[in-house]
Amino acid sequence: MKVLVIGGGGREHALVRALRRSPQEPDVLCAPGNPGIAADARVLDVAADDNAAVADAAASERVDLVVVGPEAPLVAGLVDDLSARGIAAFGPSRDAAVLEGSKVFAKEVMEAAGVATATWRPVTTIEDAMASIDRYPVVLKFDGLAAGKGVVVAEDEAQAQSALEAFLVERRFGEGSVVVEEWLEGEELSLLALCDGETAVAMAPAQDYKRIGDGDRGPNTGGMGSYSPVPGIDARRADEMVRTIHQPVIDELRHRGTPFHGCLYAGLMLTAAGPRVLEFNVRFGDPETQAVLPRMRSDLADLLARAAQPGGLAGAEPEFDERWAVTVVLASAGYPQSASRGDVIAGLDDVPAGVEVTHAGTARGPGGEIVTAGGRVLNVTGLGDGPAAARDAAYAGAETITFEGRQLRTDIALRAVERMP
Repeated sequence: MKVLVIGGGGREHALVRALRRSPQEPDVLCAPGNPGIAADARVLDVAADDNAAVADAAASERVDLVVVGPEAPLVAGLVDDLSARGIAAFGPSRDAAVLEGSKVFAKEVMEAAGVATATWRPVTTIEDAMASIDRYPVVLKFDGLAAGKGVVVAEDEAQAQSALEAFLVERRFGEGSVVVEEWLEGEELSLLALCDGETAVAMAPAQDYKRIGDGDRGPNTGGMGSYSPVPGIDARRADEMVRTIHQPVIDELRHRGTPFHGCLYAGLMLTAAGPRVLEFNVRFGDPETQAVLPRMRSDLADLLARAAQPGGLAGAEPEFDERWAVTVVLASAGYPQSASRGDVIAGLDDVPAGVEVTHAGTARGPGGEIVTAGGRVLNVTGLGDGPAAARDAAYAGAETITFEGRQLRTDIALRAVERMP
């Protein structure tokens, strides 16, 4: 079996590692990859957002399955282009991927499917947006793709005005409307499900940390860490949430003639009134994947290949290690407003045994050294018999790695440790 993973970040590195653990011993390729991925798979010099080049490479390499990591190629129709050439792919079609490509579309699908979410209103002008806000804090979301940075929780009128100017006047993420959304109180949960167009199958639950600073302070990022499992969310409860949240959306999309194949990520808020959907993503979450997949006991290559076929996941029950996983993200100086590049990374060879380091924003420097090449640079994942042991392992690994301006949160999984007996 030959598998081509599309992307070059930490999520894709985790996918490559998990695919290599398959008992089928697949030949794993990655395009474009990064220096860390290059140690685990053969990398192809093909841009992830060049659909034609990706399809050509997949055909030339005679791959059996393409696994698409990032959202942008999915929204741009990469799976459609691959399907047109008879190449199996794990990921939704262009029409189904609009679930992430448009917050408005996602809300409309949720309403049609009867899935609980926050109250909302789409707006196209600052005046309409400000007039629709009746209390703070309020959540403002850019309608299109924004690399995880298109959501602002405005605490007051000044913050709301500033965010709306960035979205609607400066067009920081391009053309698009804004969703004004009710702020929900509770604890967040990330729940991924594998989907075959007909059925959604739960993965292990995870929790991520979106804000840059400890105590959930500062601006949103693409994610500064994660852990899995989550206290109080056992397999039975996860299955129930997938049945009442993911499955109705899968059914609705199938009824619309756009069956969803791939990974459907639900970002949830566990409120006093029950789970409410904050967002849907149409691919593996980042950095949740880096905490979930190291715990996976099932054959990931088999599951992804089955998900690409209509009804292929019938009877599938993914199994996970009972150990905990904690992932700490190391970010570059200036992130999330900017990203320092070219800073030499030291200590990668000193990481303790058993701690997994996946590369996200790295490159080779002029002398062959590993350097920073993005906002989120590395993910350090520790495993342990409980959250405390996994957290200790992750931070022990993180402390061996240094580069100029390195940022990391020190409270990843701390609340899980505090909640455990």
